[in-house]
Amino acid sequence: MTENAWTRWPSREALGRAGTTRARRVLVWAVRLLVLALPLWGAFSQRHVGIWGGVAAAAGVILAALVSWAFFRTTYEHRLVPSLALIGVLLGIAVAAEATGFRGPALVIWCGCGVGALERLPLGAAVPVASVALASYAAFTNDVWLSTAATVAGMALAGYVLRLDAEARGNAQRLLAQERAARLAEAESAALAERARIAREIHDVLAHSLSAQLVHLEAARLLIENGADRERILERVVAARGMARDGLAETRQALSALRGELTPLEDFLTALVSSADGAEVTVTGERRPLPAEASQAVRRVAQEALTNVRKHAQGAKVAVRLDYSEHEVTLNVRDSGGRPGELNGAGGGYGLLGMRERAELLGGSLDAGPDEEGFVVTLKVPV
Repeated sequence: MTENAWTRWPSREALGRAGTTRARRVLVWAVRLLVLALPLWGAFSQRHVGIWGGVAAAAGVILAALVSWAFFRTTYEHRLVPSLALIGVLLGIAVAAEATGFRGPALVIWCGCGVGALERLPLGAAVPVASVALASYAAFTNDVWLSTAATVAGMALAGYVLRLDAEARGNAQRLLAQERAARLAEAESAALAERARIAREIHDVLAHSLSAQLVHLEAARLLIENGADRERILERVVAARGMARDGLAETRQALSALRGELTPLEDFLTALVSSADGAEVTVTGERRPLPAEASQAVRRVAQEALTNVRKHAQGAKVAVRLDYSEHEVTLNVRDSGGRPGELNGAGGGYGLLGMRERAELLGGSLDAGPDEEGFVVTLKVPV
């Protein structure tokens, strides 16, 4: 429901000083001091009242200034009844000043009440108050009617323009606060996303490393149970130790990759398959740098796929194909099939599931399953 314009207060941002420039604040205080000086001068310039009368008039001007300050505070707090009561006190001080012969201060107070009401009160209350104040000014001023009408119209227009200016400044302050809040929320969201990305990256690295270690440790256990010689068992243990060392190195590389320090993807795949017998890499399409997350997804899927070949298809030939297209990159890891290894049951089977989740988070897909000869893993990631 739209708020009624006649009962709506100017916002606190509009009534406050936030967002005003130093030059504007200096100008505002200069105007306030000038408005205060005019009644004081008028009070002491009246020769017929004497010194004590002038002092009393000056006290009345100071009282009017204090009431005006209180009016500014109550309007800032959107308290209508106290605000109307205070502006009524100001109008009463103006009437008393006029009755005692201090017309100059009275006229200044009436004009100030008219402008202040239009600037700071809801329009439903501001229009009657401003009408009474400016009508009182018009009734007691000595100017000709045309000058009086121009002054009254100018004061009313000045009050409304000040109101519009304050509301525009208040709207700008609210928009600025909303923008800052949005930027803060965006920064917090980015930080959370970055933490989640780092956690997923470290998880995938450790999962691959531990899975590879499990392969060798399980092999060592089976060799021990079958009474194999010491050299074969030691070979598996050393390989497991190497996997642990490689896992730590890959963790550091993953953190470096998150900072953009990536080795070329083609070089990584070549080095990866160099340790696997019967594996080859083919790259098609126009080569180009990939975003860090997409590049890491390709690397992890390739690692996981080759680990699965070693576990479930010993002796299989592996073809790794990396294809760059216009809007996506595709990794295809295909093996020719082989005998199930003695470690066929090792591991929990969650590696490809984690890779599929990673691909879906990037807006891509991962398909894994048997084909006519062996097993195929296909990753597609938009870039």
